[in-house]
Amino acid sequence: MRTQFFILALCLSIGFLNAQESILGFTPESAKKQQQLEAAFEAKLDASNLDEWMQLMSAEPHWVGTEYGEKNAKWIQKQFKSWGYDAKIETYHILFPYPKVRLLELTGPTSYKAKLTAVPVEGDEFTAQGEALLPSYNAFSTDGDVEAELVFVNYGIPSDYEVLDKLGIDVKGKIVIAKYQGSWRGIKPKLAAEHGAIGCIIYSDPADDGYGRGDVYPKGAFKNKTGVQRGSVMDMPTYPGDVLTPGYGATKDAKRLDRKDAPTITKIPVLPISYEDAQPLLAALDGAVAPQSWRGGLPITYHIGPGPAKVHLKLEFDWKLVPAHNVIATLKGTDFPDEWVMRGNHHDAWVHGANDPISGMVALMEEARAVGELAKKGNKPKRTLVYCGWDAEEPGLIGSTEWVEDHKTELQQKVVAYINTDGNGRGFLGAGGSHSLQAMVGEVARTVKDPQRGVSVKERRSAVNMVNGGTEDFELYALGSGSDYTPFIQHAGIASLNLGFGGENAGGEYHTIYDTYPHYKRFKDPEFAYGVALANTAGRITLRLANADMLPFEFKQWHKTVSGYLDGIMKQTKKMRKDVEKHNMMVEKNMFELAADPKKPFFKPKKKESIPYLDFTPLQNELAALKASIGILAKADVSKLSKEKRNSLNKRLMLAEHVLTSEEGLPRRSWFKHQIYAPGFYTGYGVKTLPGVREAVEQKNWKEAQEQIAKLANTLKDFDKHLQEMAAML
Repeated sequence: MRTQFFILALCLSIGFLNAQESILGFTPESAKKQQQLEAAFEAKLDASNLDEWMQLMSAEPHWVGTEYGEKNAKWIQKQFKSWGYDAKIETYHILFPYPKVRLLELTGPTSYKAKLTAVPVEGDEFTAQGEALLPSYNAFSTDGDVEAELVFVNYGIPSDYEVLDKLGIDVKGKIVIAKYQGSWRGIKPKLAAEHGAIGCIIYSDPADDGYGRGDVYPKGAFKNKTGVQRGSVMDMPTYPGDVLTPGYGATKDAKRLDRKDAPTITKIPVLPISYEDAQPLLAALDGAVAPQSWRGGLPITYHIGPGPAKVHLKLEFDWKLVPAHNVIATLKGTDFPDEWVMRGNHHDAWVHGANDPISGMVALMEEARAVGELAKKGNKPKRTLVYCGWDAEEPGLIGSTEWVEDHKTELQQKVVAYINTDGNGRGFLGAGGSHSLQAMVGEVARTVKDPQRGVSVKERRSAVNMVNGGTEDFELYALGSGSDYTPFIQHAGIASLNLGFGGENAGGEYHTIYDTYPHYKRFKDPEFAYGVALANTAGRITLRLANADMLPFEFKQWHKTVSGYLDGIMKQTKKMRKDVEKHNMMVEKNMFELAADPKKPFFKPKKKESIPYLDFTPLQNELAALKASIGILAKADVSKLSKEKRNSLNKRLMLAEHVLTSEEGLPRRSWFKHQIYAPGFYTGYGVKTLPGVREAVEQKNWKEAQEQIAKLANTLKDFDKHLQEMAAML
């Protein structure tokens, strides 16, 4: 047996290294115990529990405010109590709109009234629950009654409006119809309103998730002609959560905004429809033929309009306060009860939600059950574990956001990290989050076996990355938005992760009446093998964070990642400058006109403003300083560090992510505090890294870009100071 040694390398591992086999953050002795614990944990995981629990929780529709949603919350609480947790339900009172009137009709040049109803399918009794099913609509659309010419805007994202401008097509005073996908759905009415549209329709094109992808349900997994994707269109890039209580918890007696003053409700009415209802509307359009990249899978010629198609859209909602029930289950730590490792998954759904979110919720519960059994046998975690079942995630991350806002001060003092899951299926590990956790997650991924291939989930992830043109390195993706990690990392500044398997479970059931147990069993994860893999992966991460001698945060990979973000912005700015120079040259030489078909309408483009040179040196200098500090920490031998100093160092590590936030937040959306990761103002779910700088560049706001460079440089300087203070403790 080779000699073991005991070294803490804050940057290389922030953990103890073992000459034979090591776990980041553990002494050799602790690592051996941890490996035994994780083996015992994995042996307790049982796929039959996930199957049984999914059948129960997805048996009836359970959106926020429903009786079955409350029944599920109470049942989850009961299970946690039986496993040894102190479990409670914390309820918030949130605004939730239920549709009263949904009318969409083609009024010219022909007539058609949209059905707005998905049909039940043979072999799936859950799709035949009639009025119990939530009608298809977009939550937090404003009420409205509008009639106007129709314009097809492709996916309704910024680049699509640039194409419309080049074609001389204006949507002002019109109703737009956009395809789902391409961006988060809430961006479509937001951009449409900014361009002067008075209404928005969103439809699922069969090329994206219908018969263009495969057989439709019930024969296959994809969306049939009547399926409709529900979903929130709340302006979450401004702030998520209850629209009437921005920045503070929606408790029963909370002060609330007047609904007319709530900035995250859409400015125009918006309605989702099926491709069966979309086809007559699109077929009635004339005008320019849509570019090749805009055309979908319907058997029509895609025209843009405007008109002659004219549509009437009328929407009315019942705006009520409803209860959102969060389940909070706590297992107190033996050594550090005031240091919390948090796990969460939401339990509400748009309809039955077998895949989204129950597949992730049952994995979390099985993980918690196994941990609870180990604790009863004497293997209690050193740090406190907090398992959460969030409500009201679907309409806008409301349950988790209200809870974080309500407990923000305490959370910032006590939470080590938050680990999130959501929907789950067959395929490859997807992991995103704070890059200070990347090394630890990669290490865990090497210990979990892929159910189909028998290799580690890290090896299989690396293989698919390479096949798709990426690298073999294990990397976390950056977190934007779209699930309950958002309030933790981007508002409270708590290190966070988001985990799930997928890639071999494609379908068209998302947010439709077809997201049912029979659909999941046939097409998603039939044996719940990847549900167990998710519980195994998330559980090991949770247990390592709970039991580590030194918290396994690592900053060398963090530095490499953030430096890459800056390089990307600098290259983007350079490319923008060259593109503008080329464009203006072509305008001067009439190249656009010469290249245009003389028999078609031509709208001559205008010259663009030149792109100035930005001074990125403050960021480059701060990253260079950080690299030096990280290098010093990496050489530190603290094997003789006292227990008291080690605990003090852990406290500093817990606060590291918070140092990367700014209290004033991002421009025009102060709720988002993090300076490294944020959802894009015009992407919604999609992340913008170094968001203050990047979005100012993309929006060509050069004064703001230089201001945000200075602001981010100060944030990085504070982070460097924080790391230097940790080094001084050594």
